[in-house]
Amino acid sequence: MVVPDVDERLPGRGIWVTADRERIAEAVAKRLFARAARKPVTADADLVDRVRDQLVRRCIEALALARRAGLAVVGQTKVRAALVAGEPGVLVEAIDGAPDGRARLRALAGDRPVVSALTAAELAGVFGRDHAVHAFVRAAGSGAGLADRLIRDGARLTGVRCEIE
Repeated sequence: MVVPDVDERLPGRGIWVTADRERIAEAVAKRLFARAARKPVTADADLVDRVRDQLVRRCIEALALARRAGLAVVGQTKVRAALVAGEPGVLVEAIDGAPDGRARLRALAGDRPVVSALTAAELAGVFGRDHAVHAFVRAAGSGAGLADRLIRDGARLTGVRCEIE
């Protein structure tokens, strides 16, 4: 049985697939996991959705850790202030946020990384709000590891997530 392991902690043989919705679906449909494992294995048709759910959980966990450590702010005003102050970090924006508002903060972000992988509801849940489109995670000191994790997992999530689900 093929089991997604986005945490990269499970024992056993690993079969790596690019974090791309179409490639994972193709690997399931063409039974490429069995070829790679050189033995009969099965992969559920919902494997892509299970990978997506695990990546959403990891991104939410990274944001929640940053929030508890005082390294994250939410809301357009606070995020704008952090960007204008030149703080190192990661701009996080909801994929279903208004394009013009997202573009304004992206322009302020400059060469800072931008993660557009979570929905407004998922982002808001981390901060105990009803709705949130923008967040910023500081990457100074102990926040560097969380920021790197968020960038990596956000990129992976973007590959397996439909634009707006």
